[in-house]
Amino acid sequence: MRKIHMFDTTLRDGEQSPGVHLTIEEKVEIALQLEKLGIDRIEAGFPASSPGEIQNVQAISKAVRNTSIAVLARAHKNDIEAARTALKGAATPCLHIVLATSPIHRKYKLNMTKDQVIETAEMAIKFGKNFFSEIEFSLEDASRTEFDFMYEVVDRAIQAGATVINLPDTVGYASPETFGDMFRKVRENVPRVDNILLSTHCHNDLGMATANTMAAIHAGVDQIEGTINGIGERAGNTAIEEIALTLETRQDIYQAKSNIVLNEIYHTSKLVSHYSGMTVQANKAIVGDHAFAHESGIHQDGMLKESSTYEIIKPETVGISTSTIVLGKHSGRHALKKKLEHLGYHLTEGELANAFENFKMVIDKKKYVIDDDIHLLINKDFINMQHRYELTDLAIAYPNEHAEVTIELMDEKQNRTRNTTEGNGVIDALFNGIEKLIGDQFQLQDYSIRSKNIGKDAVGEVTVKVEKDGHSYSGRGMDTDIIKASAKAYLTAINQILQKDKQEEKTNSFSFIN
Repeated sequence: MRKIHMFDTTLRDGEQSPGVHLTIEEKVEIALQLEKLGIDRIEAGFPASSPGEIQNVQAISKAVRNTSIAVLARAHKNDIEAARTALKGAATPCLHIVLATSPIHRKYKLNMTKDQVIETAEMAIKFGKNFFSEIEFSLEDASRTEFDFMYEVVDRAIQAGATVINLPDTVGYASPETFGDMFRKVRENVPRVDNILLSTHCHNDLGMATANTMAAIHAGVDQIEGTINGIGERAGNTAIEEIALTLETRQDIYQAKSNIVLNEIYHTSKLVSHYSGMTVQANKAIVGDHAFAHESGIHQDGMLKESSTYEIIKPETVGISTSTIVLGKHSGRHALKKKLEHLGYHLTEGELANAFENFKMVIDKKKYVIDDDIHLLINKDFINMQHRYELTDLAIAYPNEHAEVTIELMDEKQNRTRNTTEGNGVIDALFNGIEKLIGDQFQLQDYSIRSKNIGKDAVGEVTVKVEKDGHSYSGRGMDTDIIKASAKAYLTAINQILQKDKQEEKTNSFSFIN
């Protein structure tokens, strides 16, 4: 199979997303993860934009030694000089020169004739060749450029010394049919194109970045450019994870592969999302929270019998531990039974029928049920559950650099205990203090806050997910004081855990006696 080179521009085009600003440390960490992911070339920035950007690229070049580092430059000598300075320490540097070629860009942005565009391109490539052996030349807005002119620019760029020619769909205008055809025509009409790496970079303005990129691969493209999670200008770029999994899953069509380490995809996605502040949409392909979640009863039944009925990709392939069965109004009895077994309940057919009826009544009132709800459905002890611990007092202070929280809890026997705990922030101190008073440790998996109404006195709702012994428990707390709401939520989850432990002790004791 032929290899498809992966060019990642998360740190350049991705950072151009509105509101995204990455520190040097964050860029280096992302770059190292991209190297671990198997990216062939990382576009680290646009050095001519600022002295700080030069420093960013230099730091990345120093840290990353096994992946080629590229930087963007306009077809100006000053830009190329800045790129030269930034990439001085890179193990395998690449200069990426970009110049627009479409009629609309020539007229309104460049104010150049066709001849002037070609002359400028040749000058920039030849000047860059004095310092770089690897030069990528991009015909910006190639998908809206006249074919005859495109052929001429590509041919002259190759003669000037370009080693990679990139034909991007800069504004997401192309369709898969026309885009694939464009590359076929370039291969047919530019004799020297077989001597270089042919590349593409698609934007997602019409939602077709991945489809257009795959069409280009089918037409013979050797390199694709994109970003993690598809972030970038306007509607973003081709999502690299989507291309990697499409190549892996549909080898029968594309007969090509990449060097991407597939089980590093999810971690890379989470890292980029965390540092960029751009949340991955829940239904995003490959890495979205719902990508491996199933709610429909028909789908769940098929999944539980054979996962390949509804999953063409195994979640562990991309670094996700398992699929998720979401119990909602479309879920069937089979899914409920499997969830109950996962929680440790083995019911008779009659008991399961009753549980399913109760489940349907609950789901009519809620969008979906969580593990806590299932416990309550099954066991009367849970329905009449007494809270083992309640919050009775809370105070916060900042005597030094760390937050200090004083907590008082009351147990089921009305005993009160109090302590003062420091932490890396109020929530950390709060949860540490609760655990010390209870005498146990729990793993916080998720923590979220949302407002229940509007105004400065709005009630805040905190939701937490807490793990203990491989099982997750959710808790919610509401209060106008968000710290109190956090304490209530954490205690709700812990009380569920303690109640379940108590129930298991009863069950084990009963089994032993019998």
